Amino acid sequence: GLWVPAMQTLYLVGFSALVASALGIPIGLWCSRSDRVSAIVTPIIDTLQTIPSFCFIIPVVMLFRVGDVTAMIATVAFAIVPAVRYTNHGIRQVPHELLEAGIVSGCTRWQLFRRVQLPVAMPEIMLGINQTILLSLSMIIICAMVGTRDLGQEVFKALSKADAGRGIVAGLVGVTPAAHSVSPLGALVIGLLAGAACAYAIGLKSKFGYDDSLDVVGVHLVGGLVGTLAIGFLADPDSPA
Repeated sequence: GLWVPAMQTLYLVGFSALVASALGIPIGLWCSRSDRVSAIVTPIIDTLQTIPSFCFIIPVVMLFRVGDVTAMIATVAFAIVPAVRYTNHGIRQVPHELLEAGIVSGCTRWQLFRRVQLPVAMPEIMLGINQTILLSLSMIIICAMVGTRDLGQEVFKALSKADAGRGIVAGLVGVTPAAHSVSPLGALVIGLLAGAACAYAIGLKSKFGYDDSLDVVGVHLVGGLVGTLAIGFLADPDSPA
């Protein structure tokens, strides 16, 4: 009975993470190009990162009342920080020798960005998107306080009744929202796609010599989608493969 709340959670998290990434990555690129902009933006994102998550809800509710839009605005404000920070750091940590080699090769500013800086910084940017998605998921559950009809409501109902089982089930569905409707064949396809994504991440790591961030991305992909694979087999054992 959690399919509808799971899909509502999925679209809220997906849209919020998409908006946060679409806003955060260009701001991070702008910060990497200008020290003045970085000096202005860094204290703002530091403040957003230190504010308790519940405090994001109060001003948004005052302006937009309760509902899904309020939840998404609060979630975007909470989750935009990693997209900005990791993008800025990723572009700035590109070795100066590579930039000099690109300039000597006759690259324009756009070619230098597209062919040198962006490929080298891509693992760091991907890690920022990964963290943005995780923060969106955590904030959406809290935003059940402002009237969303997603899995957060199930978690709050379980807390009010001290129903540990109900809360754990809602939390597990929040991690793998599609697991309750996939057949074993569908779960197997998801697992294969997860393996392909991890292989691509490992390939990027080998190509650019990156050390830690893609390991984190790979762990989340493997953990989440292998969980989907396992629960998919358990959730609908009689479905045709």
